Formats: sequence, structure tokens, C-alpha cells
Amino acid sequence: MKLSGLQIFWLMFTFETGNMILLTLAPTFQEAKQDVWISYFIAAIMGILIVYVSSKAALLYPGKTLIEYSKQILGKWPGMLIVIVYLVQWYSVIGNILREFADFAITILLPTTPQWVLVLTMLLLLIYITYSGGIEGIGRCSEVFGPIILLSMFILLILSVSVFNYRNILPVFSDTGLLPILKGTLHPLSFLGESVMMLMLLSFMDQPHKGPKKAVWGIAAASSLVSTVAIWVLLILGPEIASKLRHPAFDTVSYITVMDFIQNLEILAVLVWILSVFIKLSLYFFLANYGTAQLLHIKNWRKLIWVTSPFFFVLAVIFPNPTYTFIYMKTYWTYFALPVNMVGIPLLLWFVGSLRKKIQANH
Repeated sequence: MKLSGLQIFWLMFTFETGNMILLTLAPTFQEAKQDVWISYFIAAIMGILIVYVSSKAALLYPGKTLIEYSKQILGKWPGMLIVIVYLVQWYSVIGNILREFADFAITILLPTTPQWVLVLTMLLLLIYITYSGGIEGIGRCSEVFGPIILLSMFILLILSVSVFNYRNILPVFSDTGLLPILKGTLHPLSFLGESVMMLMLLSFMDQPHKGPKKAVWGIAAASSLVSTVAIWVLLILGPEIASKLRHPAFDTVSYITVMDFIQNLEILAVLVWILSVFIKLSLYFFLANYGTAQLLHIKNWRKLIWVTSPFFFVLAVIFPNPTYTFIYMKTYWTYFALPVNMVGIPLLLWFVGSLRKKIQANH
């Protein structure tokens, strides 16, 4: 199983785009108001730093995954603790995103469909792509889905230029101040920080030295697109309306009409989100199974799929309340996963790993 540099770029771009557009806009608008674009700009810079540090840490031990080199860097038990911390993130995220997928599909497309049917359908797709193609199959899918997402968003943005109200962006900074803008940054940054999975993905590259550059470009492209979408929503809806909507980007699409002929383009927005979420879930599904297999010294990691899949199904169905997702995002995700999993541990691995390499080189 090998990934090319181009596949890393499209993986980073594709898996970040959809959920960021759907889930980060409303809370960021609530905090930063019309300065939402500043929050996204700061988040983009910090997200690029996170993926760079993660890629550099993994590059110290090319060909080895996080499960293997974390023990080499920090020792057996601290290394194992770090692996468990990441496994908790990967497992919980899968259940959470499966539930979000079902909720959104029911709300927008299939209001009478039972939730468990949608969860099971997506889970079967994940099993198929992961079992048959592994990480290489997911990488190839991203090469197809990434350009489709980019083109779809470009079409939506171009068609809505006529309804822009440029006064919505004013005044800049004076109404909000630094603290609300920084608070707004936490929401998109907690999603961009998921690129920390480069700690694992770099080991599957055929040319690992290309990993940091391609991953940085992927996150930069995703950040640019989502920031553009945030400005697009701001110019059409304004900060007050956008902050009160659950999915402002999706609602903004309904405003697009060209000569009363081109309209009802919500299907393009749904397509963008579903393709992105599929790649994101596939990546987490693969990492959870492969990582668990390595931790437990199971040679055939694919066998674990049949054990973990029922667990993910139960996890997604047993907590159907949207309040659970809100609490998950506001507590664990923002105040633990972001500072510890996405910032602290990659920095620790890079610093200690580099130090060990220098000491070994001097001896």
C-alpha cells in the first residue's frame, strides 16, 4: 500500500473541506461576526504549522507508523499511552461523523428514512473501500473526488456574485476585537488540526520526503477554499443571519438564481459534503483498524474490520441526540483533542525524536 505525493495533497484537501464548511461556519460567525475571515486566516496559518510539524515528526522514521516510532522516541509505556490517546480520537470521531452524516441526510434529503439505515449504508461503503483498496484505494478516490469538490464550489461561488452585499464585511475589527476573533479561530483550527494524521499517513508514502510539502499545500488549499466560502456566506447573508443558522453555507446556496433558470443548486452542496465526508470517514476507519492491529500485534489488520464495524454502528446509533455532538465538540474536541492530540504530542515527538537522532549521530 503506497501513497503518492499528489494523493497526499488531495487527501488533505478533500477530507478537510466538507465538514469544515458544514460545521464550523455558524459557531465562528457567532464569535467573530463580520471578522469571520480573520479567524479563518489565523486558523489556516496555525493549521499549516500543525501539518508541517506532524509530517516532520513522522519523517524522522520513514516507513514506520506512529504506533511503531512513538515507542522508539518516548519508550514503551509513554509511547503506548500516546497511541491510545490517538485511538480514542479516531474511534470517537467515526461514531460522531456517522451520526452527523445520518442527521444531515435526514434533514435535507430523506426525512422519513430511519437513521440506522443511513449509518449502515455508509458503514458498508467504508468496509468495501477499506477492505478492498486499503489506504491506496482511499487515496485514489480522493484524486477523483477532490477536483469534483473544487469545481462544484467554484461554480456555486461564481453563480452567486450578483447577490453579494460588500457592506456586510464592514466594519473590520472595531466591532469585535481580538479575543472574539481568537475564540472563533478555535472552531476551524480544531478541524484543520485533524491533519495530524500525517503522523500515520507518511509511512505509507512511496517518497516520504515529499510528504511535508504536499500536506502543507493540501491544507493551504482547503483553508483557502473554506475561507472563501466563509466570505461568500458573509457577503450574501450577513453576520447576524449566518450566526443563527445551523448550516449557513447550505442555506446560502438557496439564494443562487440566474435568470430564474439556474436554481435549486443545493444538490451540488450536498455532493461536496458527502464526497468529503466519505474520504474523511474512510481515513479514520483505516487508521483505527490499522492502528489497533499494530498495537495488538495482529498481522492481518483487515480481520479487525469485522470486529470494529459493529462497534461503530452501535456508537453512531446509540447517541442520536444532537446535544451529544454539541457537547463532544465543545468539550473533548476543542479543549483536549486540539491542544493535546493536534499540537502538544506532534511537537513533543518532533522535539524528542530530533534530539535522539542528533545524539545517535554524535556517538
